[in-house]
Amino acid sequence: MPYVTARDGTEIFYKDWGTGRPVMFHHGWPLSSDDWDAQLLFLLHHGYRVIAHDRRGHGRSAQVDHGHDMDHYAADAAAVVAHLGLRDVVHVGHSTGGGEVVRYVARHGAGRVAKAVLIGAVPPLMVQTEANPGGLPVEVFDGFREAVATNRSQFYLDLASGPFYGFNRPGADISQGVIQNWWRQGMTGSAQAHYEGIKAFSETDFTDDLRAIDVPTLIMHGDDDQIVPFADSAEIAVTLVENARLKVYPGLSHGMCTVNADAVNADLLGFIES
Repeated sequence: MPYVTARDGTEIFYKDWGTGRPVMFHHGWPLSSDDWDAQLLFLLHHGYRVIAHDRRGHGRSAQVDHGHDMDHYAADAAAVVAHLGLRDVVHVGHSTGGGEVVRYVARHGAGRVAKAVLIGAVPPLMVQTEANPGGLPVEVFDGFREAVATNRSQFYLDLASGPFYGFNRPGADISQGVIQNWWRQGMTGSAQAHYEGIKAFSETDFTDDLRAIDVPTLIMHGDDDQIVPFADSAEIAVTLVENARLKVYPGLSHGMCTVNADAVNADLLGFIES
């Protein structure tokens, strides 16, 4: 399997398919690059080169005991980009991966990034603070940590079968395959990486990173996202990026890249080709 060695020696797994213009994908917590299957195949069949990596401690990447923070996540993404010699790249991030994209573009992307896409993304800041009163109380994330530490298997099953895909909504079209695939990806990764990653996605303030982005940016968000609430994420992020536009998807969930792939893929392709 293809791996790149990050600057601290961590082995990062990646996929690299196709030969066209590069589009690189950054997955959410606690998943892997497999979560992008619908987008990778769609863009591959439209003539694009698609790249996706497993974040350290996730999927097939090394389960190291250090570096589970946004600075290392962004540096690992930069290592993949440098290893493959990528330029003129469109970077697409979902949830935690959206934070990774924002930090990567701001700190490592000069001269290499063409566009950015943030889908259900965590920036600018998830946790509630005095400066961010609309955020989620830290007790929410403490509950995540306790669940990961005590019975992450059941916790992941509950997330996938409930709020992540909106399967807890009346009339939802529930897919057991989607639920099981989410659980599979989560359980493949390291409990420690997932535990420490909660702080990374919830407490990292991306405000300055968003302001530093100088490439066209598309922000996509479902207004029924129960994991990353729209009002304290995309609605604010679009005001901080100079050249950004926001598309809101009525009734769609945090997992819209999978359960509403047709709509997401069409808009993603349109933005890439614009």
